[in-house]
Amino acid sequence: MIKKLIGYVYLTLILFGCAINKEKKGLKIGTNVGEIAPELAYPSISGDTISLNSLRGSVVLIDFWASWCRPCRWENRNLVKTYNTFKEKDFPNRVNWYGKVKTTKGFKIYSVSLDQNKVGWKRAIEQDKLNWTWHVSDLKGWRSAPAKSYNVSSIPTNYLIDAKGMIIGKNLRGKALDKALEKLSEKNKTEKK
Repeated sequence: MIKKLIGYVYLTLILFGCAINKEKKGLKIGTNVGEIAPELAYPSISGDTISLNSLRGSVVLIDFWASWCRPCRWENRNLVKTYNTFKEKDFPNRVNWYGKVKTTKGFKIYSVSLDQNKVGWKRAIEQDKLNWTWHVSDLKGWRSAPAKSYNVSSIPTNYLIDAKGMIIGKNLRGKALDKALEKLSEKNKTEKK
């Protein structure tokens, strides 16, 4: 009898927790600031599938680019500097039951290539020293499924998402991206106090 009662209480707590999470997660999935970024899961250079959700818990820049795109290659210089500066920084993740801010370490870049040629894509990654591991492409160029799902009509295009997967910025380049990441990191320092 007591085991059944404990089971019912436990089940009630789980359902209550799910209801609260559903309320919080009632956010719309989309490509606008304030919406949850649509899931992406595509092959890497090595052929392994890398999903965007596998990076959940970190601040992530979804970067649409191509090896043949000169503005993209130019922007890659800035991305390398930004990645090296922020890859180990602490960012706010969530507030726990006691009101303390939990942080997540790191900034990641999920690079989505609109290339059609795997050799050119790989060469550009090496030449531009894009030393993060999250490079994906379906090698379909402008017919790329990820580009369609994010309404990409020109490149470079990017989306900055927080640790929960919410889009917090779009088309941030160079110093604008650095400022957004610094502001997010500073927010973490003030919330910790």
